[in-house]
Amino acid sequence: MGKVYLVGAGPGAPDLLTLRAARLLEAADVVLHDALVHPDTLALAKGARLVDVGKRYGRVSTEQRFIHRVLVHAARHHEVVVRLKGGDPMLFGRAQEELDALAEAGIEAEVVPGVTAALAAASSLRVSLTRRGLARSVAFLTPRVGRGESGSDWVAAAMGADSIALYMAAGAAPAIAQSLLEAGKPAATPVALVESATLAEERVTYTSLAELRDIALAPAAGPVVMLLGDVLREAAARASGDDSESLSLIA
Repeated sequence: MGKVYLVGAGPGAPDLLTLRAARLLEAADVVLHDALVHPDTLALAKGARLVDVGKRYGRVSTEQRFIHRVLVHAARHHEVVVRLKGGDPMLFGRAQEELDALAEAGIEAEVVPGVTAALAAASSLRVSLTRRGLARSVAFLTPRVGRGESGSDWVAAAMGADSIALYMAAGAAPAIAQSLLEAGKPAATPVALVESATLAEERVTYTSLAELRDIALAPAAGPVVMLLGDVLREAAARASGDDSESLSLIA
C-alpha cells in the first residue's frame, strides 16, 4: 500500500514550489494533476505516469468520484502517488473530499501546502492585503457553487472584511459587483483583476466596483483572481497614470 500526497503546485511559476513538493514530484510513481499546472512543474516528475484530472469552468471536466477511484487504485499499486493541485490544496481545491475518500479506503495521505493565488497576486501588485490602520481582516471567498448545492452567503462574509479575495469569480464580475453595491459596498472601492499571477503572461487590470458592474469583459486566457479593498487605492492611482490595460479579463 502506497501513500498519497496532496501537493500544492502554487499559483503558476514552477520556482514557487516548495522544496518538499519538488522532492515528491521527483520521487513520484503517479501524478494526478490539475489542468493549469505549468509544464515545467510536471517535468520534475520524470519517472511518473501523468494523469490529467483537471477541471475548467465551462469545459468538460473530470468527475470527482473518478479522481477518488484513481487515487485509491494508484495507491494500491504504487509507493508514491502525488495529487498535484493548483495553488494550495486546502483552499477551494476539494481536498477534504479526497482526504475522506482515501481515509475510507485505508490509505495514508499527507498534505503539502502551496502558495495560493490571492497571495501571489498581492505579491505581484506589491500590495499587502493587511495594513496597519486600514485593513485588519481578509476574506478568501468564491461565489461559485456546484450543481445541486445551496448558495453561499459570500456577500455577508465579504462585507465583514477589509480586504477581499475572490476566486473563480471574474466570469460573473458584473453580478458580483452588483451584489456588493446593493449590500452597501462603496462604488469607488478599488478592484484589481490579476490574470496568470507570477507567470510571464501575467496581466493586471485596475478598476472600481461601479465600473466592474457596468463594463462587459472579454475572455481571459488564464485564471483570474479578483482583489477588492482600500489597500489597493494607491496602487490603482499609480496605474492610472501609466498605460494600464483596459478592462479585458474574464475567467
